[in-house]
Amino acid sequence: MSLLPLPSLLLAGLLALLPPAARAAPPCGPYTLAFYELGLLYHRDDGGFSGIDKDVVQALQQRSQCEFRPQLESRVRIWDRLATGSLDLSVSGIATPERERFADFVPYFQTRNFALMRKELAQRLPTPAAFLADPSRRVVVVKAFRHGPGFDSFISQLREQGRLVEAADFDTVLRLFLAGRADLMLALPTSWSPMLQKPDLMNQLAVLDWAPQDRVVHGLIMSRARLSETERQRLRQALESLVADGSIEAIFRRHVGERMAREMRPDLRPDLRPDLPPPAAGLRKSRSTEPAGGTMP
Repeated sequence: MSLLPLPSLLLAGLLALLPPAARAAPPCGPYTLAFYELGLLYHRDDGGFSGIDKDVVQALQQRSQCEFRPQLESRVRIWDRLATGSLDLSVSGIATPERERFADFVPYFQTRNFALMRKELAQRLPTPAAFLADPSRRVVVVKAFRHGPGFDSFISQLREQGRLVEAADFDTVLRLFLAGRADLMLALPTSWSPMLQKPDLMNQLAVLDWAPQDRVVHGLIMSRARLSETERQRLRQALESLVADGSIEAIFRRHVGERMAREMRPDLRPDLRPDLPPPAAGLRKSRSTEPAGGTMP
């Protein structure tokens, strides 16, 4: 009978202690994964970064046993790199027929956009039709963003009329809007956190729910060119298991509170979805390691 060398025996003993799933799954990666800054999804915090997407990726890494190499990019660059096959993964992506030609998507939350205007202007232009009817008014959005069926149609009309201002990121959108370069901006509830720290600013703004039936589903984005079907399936199963067992909803609760966390679940049908919390509701910023005491407006 042949004997295994001592190092091999030690390795075999260690492997025997691992759970079956860990023993059966070979390591995968490393994969390049790009984050982008957008409110509570991913933001600078005490010299580093924190947010919902960072916590989701950490949970996915543990569940899938895959290695990720994070990068910070603009949203425009992310979509360009995915389309040209120079990036493996990204987060919080909205699927479209064009994008599904080069990427596979795994949903993990849903939300919808709201329109923000100065209160005095909102009183004069309270509907999308009224806004479109005033040719002097312009909208600012993040280039390459999708905003849901209702708003995408609205934006297309403004683009055709030369009334659309496009910026590289949300911070620039906010600066242009506050500087008066545009009359209206669009934002997700998870993007409002910087403005909520400025009550004087929020008191000047009207938040209009112009697309209440929109259901904007966001997901993990996986490059079809760079990841095989087997690799994509492994990540899909891992993320879907995190959604199914409540791990993703627990991440939401830490950042946005109980009510908004329930409404962000990707499995909630639009006709059963409760209304989002009113924009005037308060938010207490919480670290990802602490339970949130407030709700996200």
